[in-house]
Parts: sequence; C-alpha cells; structure tokens
Amino acid sequence: MEIIVKGQKVLNFCANNYLGLSNHPRVVEAAKRTIDSHGFGMSSVRFICGTQDIHKELESMIAKWHKMEDCILYPSGFDANAGFFEAMMGTEDAIISDSLNHASIIDGVRLSKAKRFRYNHLDMEDLEGQLKKAEGSRLKAIVTDGVFSMDGDLAPLDEINALAKKHDAFTFVDECHGTGIFGATGHGTPEHFGLEDQIDVITSTLGKALGGASGGYCAGPKEVIDVLRNKGRPYLFSNSIAPPIVGATIEVLKMLEESNELQDKLKANLTRFRKNIKECGFTVGGHDTCPIAPVMLGDARLAADFANELMLHGVYVIAFSYPVVPHDKARIRTQLSAAHSFEQIDHTVAAFETVGKKFGVI
Repeated sequence: MEIIVKGQKVLNFCANNYLGLSNHPRVVEAAKRTIDSHGFGMSSVRFICGTQDIHKELESMIAKWHKMEDCILYPSGFDANAGFFEAMMGTEDAIISDSLNHASIIDGVRLSKAKRFRYNHLDMEDLEGQLKKAEGSRLKAIVTDGVFSMDGDLAPLDEINALAKKHDAFTFVDECHGTGIFGATGHGTPEHFGLEDQIDVITSTLGKALGGASGGYCAGPKEVIDVLRNKGRPYLFSNSIAPPIVGATIEVLKMLEESNELQDKLKANLTRFRKNIKECGFTVGGHDTCPIAPVMLGDARLAADFANELMLHGVYVIAFSYPVVPHDKARIRTQLSAAHSFEQIDHTVAAFETVGKKFGVI
C-alpha cells in the first residue's frame, strides 16, 4: 500500500482497495492470460458483438455469489444505479430513498418518472412515514446504500426488509462498499444481516474490493434483468467491460470462494486502527466493522491542513468537506485494506496523533 505522490513515497490510506487485490499477483496474471485468450477490448456494446463467453460466465458467478437468479454487467457501478430506475419504474411507481444515498442513485432516481420520497438517514420511523405516503403506487422501491461511503455506517437491512414486507415494497441495495467485505464470507451486508435470499435487487461494483479496476453490475430476479438488458441505456449504449477486467474478476471470485483469509486480515486491520486512533482522542465515525473510518474534524480548512500535514509524515489521505459532506462535518476519510501491515497502521496512527496535537485537535 505504498505509492509515490509528487516524488514522495507515502502510505495510501484512502483507496477502495479493501482486500488488497488491485495488484495481487493472481489477479494480475489472470488479466494477462485473458488478454492473450480474449483480447484487450470488445469495440462494441453487448447486444451487437460485445459478448464473450467470459462475460456470461462472470454474470453467472455474480448471480450465484448474491444468491440471485440473474445478473447484468455494466461499465461501472455508477451506470448500474443510473440505468435501473428509468428502465424499471414509471409514473405509477414510487421510490423511497435514504437521504444520504450515493450520487449515482440520486442521478438514477432523477431519470425516472416515478414519484420520489426521501427519508432521513437511517431513520426507520421516517421511512415508514414515507412508505405510507407512497401507498397506492403500483411498485414501491426502498432504495439504500448497504454501506454509506462518506460515513462508514450500515443500513439496518433487517428493519428495512421488515418494513418492505409490511408495506408491499421491494428492496434495492447498493453494495459497492459491502461486496467482498461484510458477512461471514464477504457476500455483503445482506449476508451480514442474514438476508441473502431476501433482498430483491443488488447493485455493486468491480472497482473496489473485487479488484479495483472498473465495471459494475445489477443482480436480481430474471424478469428484472431481462428488462434491463432490453431497456437499460447504460447497458445498451456503452461498450462491454474489457476482457482482462472480466477475467481478473472471475479469478477474484474464485479466490474469495477458496478462503476468508483476506476478510479476516481486513477485520484485524480495521479493529487495530479504530481502537488505537480512538484511544488517541479522535472521534471516528462509522460502524465498528467497517473499513471506512472517517476521522471527524468539523472545520473544512482544518481538515485540508491536517491532510497536508499528514503527507509530511508519509501518510496519504484526503480531506472531505462541503458539498461532498454536510456543512461543519469535514473529515479525513481513512480506508483500511487487507494489504496494510500492522506496522503501517501503527505509523499512521502515530502520525495522526502528532498532527492532532500540533493542531490542537486532541
């Protein structure tokens, strides 16, 4: 997890490379093999001449991974969200969305002609109130991130699922920051809550824990995926995912089925980091089992100066402030990886402590 930034070797603590697979030898070798066997690019969309056997193989593997009937690949996780709602929902339908859902969900909802309702972040009482407002709609979709990228907290899928059943709604969960990480075997937040076969639609990305390149997908009932193949504009009008990415992702899924070693290492790393940095006196957001660990600073200028100072101590992180996060909620969003060593984590905590004392934060 060492990178070179402006000629300086630093530790990368702000990547989505949760399982450390972005440069793993097995993944890199699989990509090279696939270039030799299937070429570099498809020069086409899927429905013309952009489908190879490995695209179908990967879709089948992902569907099985999520215990779904079918899966459709997209050029990115953003496209998976942006393409769903316009294709699936119309004026007779209703979308009930968490107020802190990812921008790709927000954009996807905007493209739809469905009625829109927004509930306060993680507020189940407000969610039920919005569901009641949506009564009489043909379809009602409860839409949420499984793991929220800026805050590192988890959607209470058990409560959401219960409300969906009570109000005859279906559940849509964005698993971009959950796939490969959460649950006993890394199958995501549905597995974490014991709901693998009860979430209706899951979208996610290949660009984070599953290798870190690009590509996304939607998994769900066969009828839903069939509609998306015929009406989903990001699928119909974007080139297929490049073969080496497909081949590498197939290898990643095989690796994750073989062993939980990487998930276990990640859990040990994030536990060490969260415990130690809290003991320094910092306020750290997010769920205790989440590798997204935002160190809350409040002031935007302080957060920017703090990140710059950490660079001088060999730690690369980014400050987040408004409009990416709410006013007065500026933070350093640290992200842990299975590829981090305990020594690198300890160095980073020590750097935070030194800089925190310098700026009077702790």
